[in-house]
Amino acid sequence: MKLTEQEEIHTFERCITFLNDIGIQTSYRTIDHESFLPGLLIENGSIVIDKEVLQYPGDILHEAGHIAVVPSKERKHLTEGAIIKRRNREAEEVMAIAWSYAACIYLKIDPSYVFHQDGYRGGSISIIDSCNKNEYMGMLMLQSVGMAAEAKQSADNLSYPHMEKWLRE
Repeated sequence: MKLTEQEEIHTFERCITFLNDIGIQTSYRTIDHESFLPGLLIENGSIVIDKEVLQYPGDILHEAGHIAVVPSKERKHLTEGAIIKRRNREAEEVMAIAWSYAACIYLKIDPSYVFHQDGYRGGSISIIDSCNKNEYMGMLMLQSVGMAAEAKQSADNLSYPHMEKWLRE
């Protein structure tokens, strides 16, 4: 998916507005050290963005997914380094992927905005396909913690995925 510069700006701004509206704070500043994803940093449960270094703007939704799926009492202490050390990090990674897919659908953004060809160890197309077919395990995990409604079978797939809560309690 290739967006024009204007479309890219509009899509990014929609993502930022959505995140701030659901309670994931975002801010802009220079990130003066190497972060896991260029131009993005999770700091105390919020997202710091360095627009000068940001390579893939869609990555913001995936990073927000990490914040969203962490229990609320732990969210305010979440940092990029803490994610790697979390006891349930693999499960939270799978849920963050499902969450970011659900955010794309909700915002009417092509999922390839998040699941770009340079990410997910070459598995972006498989992830999108699995989510499109309602086969991705992460959605079941989001359902199990009360964040997503059970998938309803419908020919038009409009009800999938349906998030009950964007932030885990």
